[in-house]
Amino acid sequence: MLAAIAAFASAPVAAQPKPAAADYPNRVVRIVLPQPAGGGTDVVARTIAQKLTDAWGQQVIVDNRPGANGIIGAEAVVKSKPDGYTFLYGFTSMLTINPSVYKSLPYDTLRDFAPITQTVMNQMVLVVNPYLPVRSVKELFALGRSRPGDLLYGSFGVGNQTHLTAELFRLESKLKMLHVPYKGETPAITELVGGQVALMFSPSAGVTPHVRSGRLRMLAVCGERRAPVFPDTPTMKESGFPGVISTGWGGMLAPAGTPQDIIQKTQREVARGLLMADVRERLGSIGADPIGSTPEEFGAWLRAETEKWTRVVRGANLYHSQ
Repeated sequence: MLAAIAAFASAPVAAQPKPAAADYPNRVVRIVLPQPAGGGTDVVARTIAQKLTDAWGQQVIVDNRPGANGIIGAEAVVKSKPDGYTFLYGFTSMLTINPSVYKSLPYDTLRDFAPITQTVMNQMVLVVNPYLPVRSVKELFALGRSRPGDLLYGSFGVGNQTHLTAELFRLESKLKMLHVPYKGETPAITELVGGQVALMFSPSAGVTPHVRSGRLRMLAVCGERRAPVFPDTPTMKESGFPGVISTGWGGMLAPAGTPQDIIQKTQREVARGLLMADVRERLGSIGADPIGSTPEEFGAWLRAETEKWTRVVRGANLYHSQ
């Protein structure tokens, strides 16, 4: 017995596995953004990427992969190795609306992605090109009634939140408007500024600079309450359309199976960056409210938003695309 104990005591102790985040990151980290460069979502993603670069001493880059309502970028992340070197910067439409709009997707939001943190909340806002002779939702409604079918509204793509929010307005107002979908945020807003479409429901981050420059006119915000950054702009509810409630948001996710200590480390650094005065000032200037939630909170949010938009899609009677 003593010999056995002695033999056991002298046996080499197995090395404990080193935490995945111990030397993470030690090379370039990529954040895939399924939107074109230059829009409000791109500004948020690049702001976060720079703060992570500063904190980690390793370059964090934004890889713009626009197209197909976010599906192209999301699929690229799903196929990536879950090692913490590829993240997804996701948003409302691609994560919680696409599952109800498309018959088949190359990803399942709740199965294929690990939530890291909800980064920002954006007011959805109703904006028009200044050539349109309206300064309120009431005046827009009157114009639409007098010219049925003449109003063209843009969106970031079929089934996108910008499309569905406009559908909420169309259903409640009974206006006859024509939908013009674009391939993402930047071309849609560019065409609205250029006057190719008359109006759009958009996340505030992308249109705020154009509103402040006078190239677009904001008629209403789509939240439950007025936005602190737009205190003089009424809500859609105040404007006579209480059913038009819609809030945009963004968040960071990783491929499912990414080590939890890497997810936790990333969440802490992103949340810390979002608290910095320069970040809050920059994001506030485009109407984005920093959040920095935990992975658990963001996961619960994704589930709730998916259920909500499923009801909206069915209510709008949108078909499932191929």
